[in-house]
Amino acid sequence: MSGQGVLRLRGREYGPDSPAVMGVINRTPDSFYDHGATFGFDAALRAAEAAVHRGADIIDIGGVKAGYGAYVSAEEEARRTAPVIAELRAQHPDVVISVDTWRAPVARECVAAGADLVNDTWAGADPELARVAAESGAGLVCSHSGGLAPRTDPHRVAYRDVVADVVATVEELAERAVSLGVPPERIVVDPTHDFGKNTYHSLELTRRLGELAGRGWPMLVAVSNKDFIGEVLDAPVAERWAGTLAVLAVSAWQGACVFRVHDVAAARAALDAVTGLAYANAR
Repeated sequence: MSGQGVLRLRGREYGPDSPAVMGVINRTPDSFYDHGATFGFDAALRAAEAAVHRGADIIDIGGVKAGYGAYVSAEEEARRTAPVIAELRAQHPDVVISVDTWRAPVARECVAAGADLVNDTWAGADPELARVAAESGAGLVCSHSGGLAPRTDPHRVAYRDVVADVVATVEELAERAVSLGVPPERIVVDPTHDFGKNTYHSLELTRRLGELAGRGWPMLVAVSNKDFIGEVLDAPVAERWAGTLAVLAVSAWQGACVFRVHDVAAARAALDAVTGLAYANAR
């Protein structure tokens, strides 16, 4: 790999020709996808173990539902995430672990427990989060939420050009993180489908992901079973996996390198097929 568009964490490299599957583990009782199936401590560890065996490169632990729901304090969020991260790190010393949080105090506890990456899906809502990554040596996800506060949904959102807005936002956040001391190879940008966007915006992003990938930052896509896929297919959450795989393939072909998913095995197979086709002559 050339170094451009490559993410380096825990001695591993991920790029468009060697994509990472990020398995989702939600320690929440109200997840839109699994409705609390991995809320329990032991259930979360079993799910993480299964994800690793099915081909996950990164395990992403979250303690708060992304959308509307019951209030969760930072202290409670840390109680849900840090102990699982510590146990997972003890069981799997080599696996890359991510914490899905927008709060600096939670990130600090989770990095101390063993997390390698801070997955901020709310576009730097807590400006101290990047500083935590810089001081701890962790990686950082820089995302786009259209100016929305955490856990809020878009209402009549509009952009002159959604892709241009995404590029400008994530690059500003990434450059700030670098200025604070986060190494560029530990930063990954996320266009953040459906966050601060309607279905039209998420589809436009999907068609034009190559424009973001072309800026040189490693790119993460988190589209698994999301509403824009459901709206296009007129499908409930349980029936969106075929659409998810299609979007993963389109995203991989355009240069994304980290894929946050619920079904690790299916995503791994699909991404291996795409990279095999795309880079067959380069190997």
